[in-house]
Amino acid sequence: MQKSECFSLGKITKTHALKGEVIIYLDVDYPEEYEDLEAIFLDIKGQLVPYIVEELQIKGKKSILKLEDINSIDDAYKIVNCDVYLPLTALPALKGNQFYYHEVIGFEIFDTNTQSTVGKLKAIYESTGQDLFAIDMDEKEVLIPIVDEFIKKVDRENQSIHVQLPDGLIDVYTKE
Repeated sequence: MQKSECFSLGKITKTHALKGEVIIYLDVDYPEEYEDLEAIFLDIKGQLVPYIVEELQIKGKKSILKLEDINSIDDAYKIVNCDVYLPLTALPALKGNQFYYHEVIGFEIFDTNTQSTVGKLKAIYESTGQDLFAIDMDEKEVLIPIVDEFIKKVDRENQSIHVQLPDGLIDVYTKE
């Protein structure tokens, strides 16, 4: 399994008790959706190594994980700070205007105000302040904040996202 075929579920942050349990930080919106995990991949020195999940006690984003063959605190120390991955196929299906960033790359962005296509989504920039759509528009990069109020429709069938942008936002990039 390659990282490009996976998504980051979280990180092992510390040991818990003495029998190999660890604390896993689940970097997801709904941790309870992962309570029936059977296996995970740990990034160990750049390689994804599969592990069987014996038990996962969901306690919110910080949960308790017990893996097969990790049976002592010494074993557990070896996997602390490892990133945890799952195959993309394990992502829960989203409905309505919800989307995973990786699935909408290449979608057309359509502005409902002007009834025109802004351009093709080439990347999504994630930052602590505001995530942004990066769009190619007439050989210029246009950045649009990813804000629920702007997104009016995600059309997976036609690979488009309909947005209602504030007046003047596109002009910032097109006026010289």
